[in-house]
Amino acid sequence: MSGAAMEAGRTLAMGQDEAVGGGRQSVEAPFGRALARLGRSHPEIVGLTADLGKYTDIHPFRDAFPERFFNVGMAEQNLVAVAAGLARTGKIPFATTYGVFATRRAFDFVAIALAHSNLNVKIIAGLPGLTTGYGGTHQAIEDLALMRMIPGLTIIDPCDATEIEAATEAIAEHRGPVYMRLLRGSVPVVFEPGWKFEIGKARHLREGSDVGIVSTGFMTERALDAAGVLGRKGMSVGVLHVPTIKPFDAGAVAEFAAGVRHVVTAENHVAVGGLASLVVETLFDAGIARKVTRIGLPDRYIECGAVPTLQAKYGLTTEAVIATVSALG
Repeated sequence: MSGAAMEAGRTLAMGQDEAVGGGRQSVEAPFGRALARLGRSHPEIVGLTADLGKYTDIHPFRDAFPERFFNVGMAEQNLVAVAAGLARTGKIPFATTYGVFATRRAFDFVAIALAHSNLNVKIIAGLPGLTTGYGGTHQAIEDLALMRMIPGLTIIDPCDATEIEAATEAIAEHRGPVYMRLLRGSVPVVFEPGWKFEIGKARHLREGSDVGIVSTGFMTERALDAAGVLGRKGMSVGVLHVPTIKPFDAGAVAEFAAGVRHVVTAENHVAVGGLASLVVETLFDAGIARKVTRIGLPDRYIECGAVPTLQAKYGLTTEAVIATVSALG
C-alpha cells in the first residue's frame, strides 16, 4: 500500500485535518479569521471555549484579543453559564466547543440559561456529523434535531469557508441565541467572495425539473457537484441550499419542491429530526405530494475510522448522491 493510501485510510489525530478534495481552493480557520475582524469593530465581542480553542478555530481571535478571551476548562455547562452572564453585561459572547458537548452535555443550560431569556450568545459547534473519525463520543450526528426543539434558538449549518465567514458576521449582528455548526481547519471554498448570507433564507443555486436536492451544510457542495455530473448525462437536477435550520425557509422549500418530480434531501446528520423532517413537514403543511428520498446518517452510532472512509460508507459523498439521484430515473 502506498504512503498516500495509508494516510487516507487512517484515523487522524484530533488536531489534524482531512485533506481538502475536489481541487477546490480552501481557507484556513474561516470562523476565527472572521471573528478576529469583527473584534476590531465590535469591542463588545468576547470569545470563550471549554479547553478546545485550538480545535475550534477561535485562536485568531484569541491571539488578537487575549484580554477578551476566556478558557473555562472542560466544563461545557459552565461555558454556557459564563457566556450567559457576560451577555447580561452587554457583551456578545462567542462560545466554542464540540457539537456533542454543546448539545448532549449542556442542553438544559442552552435551553434555560440562554434561550429562555433570549440572551445574545453564539454557540459555535465543532465536529458536526461525520467530520471526525472519533466515533459516537465526538460525532454530533443528532445535534440539529435536538437544538431545533429549543424555542427562539437560531440554528445554522454553513456549507463552506465563504459562508462561514458571512454567517459569522450575520450572527454577530443578530440579537439572540445562535447555534452554528463549524467546519474547521482547512475549509473548501464553494461560493464566491461577497456571498450574501441572510439568516432564515434559503438559496436556489441551480435550476432543475427532474429532481430537486434540498441540502444543508457541506452536503450542498456534494449536491452541486452531483447535479453537474448528472446534468451532463441529460438529467435536470436543481439544488436548494438551506443553511438556516431554524427559522426554516418553508416558503422557498415548498416553491422549489413544487417545480420538480422528485425531492431529495441531503444532510450531514441523522436522516430523522433534521433537514429531512423539516422538508417533509413543510410539504405536508403546503399540501404538496412528492416522494422524498433522504440522504443522511442511519439511526445508529457511527464507528471510529478515517473520515473519507466513513463518509463513503454512509453515503455522504458526491458519488453517493449521484447514485441516489440516478436511481430515481
